[in-house]
Amino acid sequence: MHAATPPRIAIIGAGPGGLTCARILQRHGIAATVHDCDPSGSARGQGGTLDMHPGSGQNALRQAGLLDGFHALARPEGRQMRLLGRDGRVLFDAVPPEADAEDGNPEIDRGQLRDLLLNSLEPGTVRWSHRLTRVEPLTGGVHRLHFADGTTTEADLVVGADGAWSKVRPLLSDATPVYTGVTFVETGLDHANARHPALGALTGDGTMMALDGNQAFITQRNSHQHIRVYIGMRTDEHWHRHAGLDPADDGAVREALLKRFTGWSPDLLGFITDTDTGYTNRPLYALPVPHTWQQASGLTLLGDAAHLMSPFSGMGANLAMLDGADLARALVDGNTVDEAVRAYERLMLPRSAEAAEGAAEGIAGAFAPDSAAQALAHMTRHH
Repeated sequence: MHAATPPRIAIIGAGPGGLTCARILQRHGIAATVHDCDPSGSARGQGGTLDMHPGSGQNALRQAGLLDGFHALARPEGRQMRLLGRDGRVLFDAVPPEADAEDGNPEIDRGQLRDLLLNSLEPGTVRWSHRLTRVEPLTGGVHRLHFADGTTTEADLVVGADGAWSKVRPLLSDATPVYTGVTFVETGLDHANARHPALGALTGDGTMMALDGNQAFITQRNSHQHIRVYIGMRTDEHWHRHAGLDPADDGAVREALLKRFTGWSPDLLGFITDTDTGYTNRPLYALPVPHTWQQASGLTLLGDAAHLMSPFSGMGANLAMLDGADLARALVDGNTVDEAVRAYERLMLPRSAEAAEGAAEGIAGAFAPDSAAQALAHMTRHH
């Protein structure tokens, strides 16, 4: 940034995109403050495993000077992809060659990735317990940020990296996330090899999908022998409410899911019955495609705040991190904040629209009457 006075940069959200942006800015001597509503970096779980793509997530980590740290934590064996039918038969199983251990898309747990990024930042970069409640436009592209604890701060650039329900996005766009028609019920298995060997064997070392008739089991091997399970179904957004279910009543949820998956292999039904973590209802939402906006001085978006899409793109965190890297580079190279934002959005908006179209096609194919056949054809073409 060639401005006479360093801009005040406020990044809202300490996810992978926001943290990547802050890290790269700091490497180039540009200060940024990250505001997050969590009380600390360890206050809650960060979700499942991520595959980092060479051209996006790994590219961003390289720019952040963290690629070696990533490879020390990553699990190349997690790239295994397995497809099963509803009868439990293996239809497709691709295991990456050992020789390609540092090529392709090795997996890393979300929590490990976040810690890698957090630990790379200068102390005090992240302001925890800072829940943004309002963004107040002032003059000259400056905005005043209001937080739930009553504090305020002013910034020359506000970066909305605050996810699906972004508080920054309404200043740029009227778009809101729309239900995709698919809900995941998340559960999990602890110490899988010892406690759940049969389900561990079905999962393999990476990701297993069993698809049929608008329903699915998707399981992911995480580190420390944990398996994250997503029980997917094309259903009404408020299916549990209409069924009179309390989502916190594990027994009732278990029975309802077993009823919905009548006729599936008893082996696969173990992913419903053998939970160690209970059940969490996760309806999937997406922003309209394409999601664009007119540039506004002192504001921009990255990651899910800019282009929320279904997980069937396989690109969510990768795109968020590439967004963060590209925005940081634009700020490093630009003469003004507005010039940098303009350059960044010219890159980000077209590629996110393309990825979102792919994600919409992916979820439509995975939750269709002939989803297993579609998935098998896709996997065969791409392996």
